[in-house]
Amino acid sequence: MPEPATGTFDVVFRARRLIGPNGETSGTVGVRDGRIAAVEALDARLDAPRTIELAEDEVLLPGLVDTHVHVNDPGRAEWEGFETATRAAAAGGITTLLDMPLNSLPPTIDTQSLEVKRKTARDKVHIDVGFWGGAVHGNLAELRGLHESGVFGFKCFLLHSGVDEFPPLNATELDEALRELAGYDALMIVHAEDSDAIEHAPTAHGETYRDFLASRPRGAENFAIAQVIELARRIGARVHILHLSSSDALPMIASARADGVRVTVETCPHYLSFAAEEIPDGATQFKCCPPIREARNRELLWQGLADGIIDCVVSDHSPCTPELKRFDIGDFGVAWGGVASLQLGLSAVWTQARVRGFELADVVNWMSRRPAEFAGLRRKGSIAVGQDADLCVFAPDDAFVVDAAKLHHRNAVSAYHGRPLAGVVRATWLRGRPIVGPDAESAAPQGELITRTEAS
Repeated sequence: MPEPATGTFDVVFRARRLIGPNGETSGTVGVRDGRIAAVEALDARLDAPRTIELAEDEVLLPGLVDTHVHVNDPGRAEWEGFETATRAAAAGGITTLLDMPLNSLPPTIDTQSLEVKRKTARDKVHIDVGFWGGAVHGNLAELRGLHESGVFGFKCFLLHSGVDEFPPLNATELDEALRELAGYDALMIVHAEDSDAIEHAPTAHGETYRDFLASRPRGAENFAIAQVIELARRIGARVHILHLSSSDALPMIASARADGVRVTVETCPHYLSFAAEEIPDGATQFKCCPPIREARNRELLWQGLADGIIDCVVSDHSPCTPELKRFDIGDFGVAWGGVASLQLGLSAVWTQARVRGFELADVVNWMSRRPAEFAGLRRKGSIAVGQDADLCVFAPDDAFVVDAAKLHHRNAVSAYHGRPLAGVVRATWLRGRPIVGPDAESAAPQGELITRTEAS
């Protein structure tokens, strides 16, 4: 039996509903020096100058961890930027994000560009922010330096990334990069679509979503995932499959894990929320790669979460200016691909999860604990003693209709615009400080830039 907590705390939370490491319970949480110092029974007497009593309809969650965000800053800050992205994340209950290495200029492919990224982000972040490095054609010699500088792993593409300054790896280069990273047990995260399969598919064009879907066949995704798995098996490397869209790949991922291959996988709120059959002509706000697929495929992704094959749900927030979505012509072939959803992920996933019989604890597992685990964020993702006091006050039975103009994203473009969602984030706390909600004391950024070595 653990000893009762003693001493004075900086702040105490009392919650009739709390999502802890073992599921939903009630409890009192004591915070000291930015960390959780006690988790006790609801009636425990913990002394603090400030006590936060959650309302009957509120649940205390660990802050969410989003490991797949395109901030695009510097260089394309008109698409998004650290100030707007992290403010939106905080409003959505996210307290830690990892920024992707592409769509910024320069991309994060060497230590110099990493320092540019950090300098740009410094003093602008409302939540804690870390960085992925990039593995691209020609930068094999840069990977160790990036690793030693604290990136959380390396992202690569197996086909054109959408921007010329972040070139893909061919089969030989992927093999070489995985062997290099295996030498210091670094993680490779992979946009897995096969370039040859895409090249031989019909060309994306026009307003009809069905034609765009045909241009990104699930076979391209399945084949690329199979290649990544086999290389990871042969080399012993750690790999992570980004934004899983094709449910066909689930059996091979499960089989590989059973064989001891170190592979993890994510999916995204848009693949769990939308269905290809429902996307209107010209609605390019739904364009992303790999694409949103059919309703049956969506339900199989949900089953993959239930079975534990899919590890986590992260946003793949990939925003752009309204002009790049080409709403003027509605052409899926020329519009920028990416769904902006950073502020909405928790509500979007909870809306879908609850009607399928999942509990709020399941959503927290997918969106907080598991992404923290796979990225090596040891002090994030759960309400437990020793963890950072990153907390979210969530009202799961409250509801709202999405108005893209009211989101904190830099541009008012969202596939969720006009959609009713369940669950409202009422407050967010970062390391024991309120950054969203009625108790927030300052609009000034409170976040820190974090590294892999500091997080472990």
